[in-house]
Amino acid sequence: MRLVTSFAAIAVCALGLSEAGAQDSGAYMIPADTPANIRAAVESAARTDEQRARDAGRKPAEVMTLAGIGEGDHIVELAAFGHYYTTMLVEAVGSEGHVEMVDMPWTGRFGGEGAMAFDAAHDNATYHQVHYNEMELSSDVDSVLCVLFYHDLQRDNEADSVDTADMNARIFAALRSGGTYLIVDHNAEAGSGWRDGTTLHRMEAATIREEVEAAGFELVEESDLLANADDDHTLVIRDPAIRGQTDRTVFVFRKP
Repeated sequence: MRLVTSFAAIAVCALGLSEAGAQDSGAYMIPADTPANIRAAVESAARTDEQRARDAGRKPAEVMTLAGIGEGDHIVELAAFGHYYTTMLVEAVGSEGHVEMVDMPWTGRFGGEGAMAFDAAHDNATYHQVHYNEMELSSDVDSVLCVLFYHDLQRDNEADSVDTADMNARIFAALRSGGTYLIVDHNAEAGSGWRDGTTLHRMEAATIREEVEAAGFELVEESDLLANADDDHTLVIRDPAIRGQTDRTVFVFRKP
């Protein structure tokens, strides 16, 4: 793990389509130094067995701690469908906090109904289905989270693709000064850029960093928390040989 510094607020683009439904094997232990609000969120009775089965490969307590998710925070979660992180985030921020779920329209056919039901069941969550180049986010957001979805921002259908420079600029504008933007994605081969996004559902880490820093963000940390040296980056992430155990980079960026 390479630490640059640490900050309390994170922007979230959470559960990506290409990993939805995957289950990770092995027992998961919440680290002893996990903040109380995050521990309570991971231990929440609202979480399903399927969600808990993924924890060993996703390390949610560590990711949310890295993001600095605090009680009372206002968080934007991109690609919230499936609600792996959403279910924990609404617990972690508490009744005084808020989680905005923002999904692309093309995800509505499989995620829209569940997201609307989640919205209706939680006073501290709201659901928006809007193209990311048209979204109008709230101001003074503490955190934005994008987990396992950045690679899906480029689609075979041009109408479903996202101008990431514009999207990242919108996120930058929405965050408060000192707010953070957390991105997790499946690593692709070095130098591949966007090449494997629509095929292997992987993304070159260096390209993500370059695009986000171009929007004005400062890199706080580029973490190997979810690294896997046995993943050679050549398999589609749904392949049984690697599913749920891909080599991933965790980025934490900060708005100055």
